[in-house]
Amino acid sequence: MDTNQAVIDSNSHAEIINTLSERLRVLYIFPDVAEEICANLKKHLDDGDYTEINDGELFALALALHMQEVSHDEHLWLRWHSEPLPDDEVLRQNREWEEARMLQAKLDNFGLHRVERLPGNIGYLDIRYFHRAAWAAETAIAAMSFLSNTSALIIDLRNCTGGYPDMIALLCSYFFGESPIHLSSIYWRDEDVTQQYWTDPNLPGKRLVDQPVYLLTSKVTFSGGEAFASILQIRKRATVIGDKTDGGAHPGASYRVHPHFEAFIPIGQVIDPLTGKDLEGIGVTPDVRVPQAHAFKAAYSMALKAILARMSASPSKLYNPLAEEALAALKNLATGLKICPKCGYQNPLYMLKCKNCAELLPDEL
Repeated sequence: MDTNQAVIDSNSHAEIINTLSERLRVLYIFPDVAEEICANLKKHLDDGDYTEINDGELFALALALHMQEVSHDEHLWLRWHSEPLPDDEVLRQNREWEEARMLQAKLDNFGLHRVERLPGNIGYLDIRYFHRAAWAAETAIAAMSFLSNTSALIIDLRNCTGGYPDMIALLCSYFFGESPIHLSSIYWRDEDVTQQYWTDPNLPGKRLVDQPVYLLTSKVTFSGGEAFASILQIRKRATVIGDKTDGGAHPGASYRVHPHFEAFIPIGQVIDPLTGKDLEGIGVTPDVRVPQAHAFKAAYSMALKAILARMSASPSKLYNPLAEEALAALKNLATGLKICPKCGYQNPLYMLKCKNCAELLPDEL
């Protein structure tokens, strides 16, 4: 890397701020706030607050902080790149840029980091990001197919930092019937259109309409993760467990404001059709508020008790083995031990393999 690329001067400061301000005035979802942001940046420039900053990364951080001190919008940021950006003003219109983003998504397994059946026939899905449905649908459909025969489902959003509304709509569709349900509307300022997102009536695979659903949240859960949790919570389709989220709701896009500076500008406002509100600055308040480190055990315990209650009402003896498995899992949660799924031996929590039969033990979640 050419280290000189990181060095900027007062001329670059003014050029970047002027271009960034032009973009904000045209694109930012709230025009009045955009004007306030631009005035704030110009004041900092005129006051000489950037004069001593000649490092690109530090200048990007300073501008991001000064934009957010007015907007309080965590989706609004500036990023410095050591390598020159594509010439396209809207970076998503550059094929190489998009191909690189797609490869990153693929290497992230499209945000789906873990899917499994836990003892007691409880499904577990760890979502880190809702990548575009055009890229991620096949993987998401496979994950939901795997989980379709579980008795309850835990979806872990504690490390979910955002995503795309079409992927959120696709996954939400699995928890409702075939009749279309209006999930959200987004007003896009750049195109001056409102786009609606609905459940898919022609969903591939089996729906999970009867299973209890538990969503885990943390202070890291943001944007698309919050939207997903809010949609299912408001429609009484899931119980949210964990920490309250901060509230980031405005989708946006990346723009080139300088050969080495990328600005992410919120250009959309998400409105829930049932409440008429968005989550910006509000966030999601859990139904069961516990520290995120304890959210999984709380949800797992609730899920096991829920399916045990269902099985107790069934006369079929075929449920007996599953009931025993669920009771053993509850005991494991109560004692803080890892119960071997193969031989039933009670292992200390730090064990990776069963001391009795060497079976690989489930990770602590």
